Amino acid sequence: MSKFKKKKDGGLPPVNTASLPDIVFMLLFFFMVATVMREDTLFIQNQLPLADQVEKLDKKYPVSYIYMGKPSENYKKFGTVARIQLNDKFADVSEVGRFIEAERLALREELIPFLTVSLKVDKEANMGIVGDVKQELRKVNALKINYTTGIGDALSNIK
Repeated sequence: MSKFKKKKDGGLPPVNTASLPDIVFMLLFFFMVATVMREDTLFIQNQLPLADQVEKLDKKYPVSYIYMGKPSENYKKFGTVARIQLNDKFADVSEVGRFIEAERLALREELIPFLTVSLKVDKEANMGIVGDVKQELRKVNALKINYTTGIGDALSNIK
């Protein structure tokens, strides 16, 4: 009887999986950084007007968007007059105040004074609806308003 046993030949060594968690986390991190979350599905035509003077927002957060314009081709059943879109639904002017209050409730308390309302108004939209929305924003004390413009010659004037 021998003290040492002869090694059996013929098997492949096991695959080293020590680096597998590193690869998985690297892929996870890549997709978390590269993925863009969907903002809103537009139900309206939204061809923004071009501006000759543009000023960039200092902080992109917190911004709430209100879209105004005629319903797009897929939503002609809602009419042909300018409509308001809040998030992913059509709304009436009277719902703007509740929308802003809901947006404020979703924010942390220290960010509430910095809430900016960005109006994305189609260049063919009736300005009467814009005036009505601005009146509703005044009623709920949402006085920081931004008018979003299209990209064009205005990019050369960004401060």
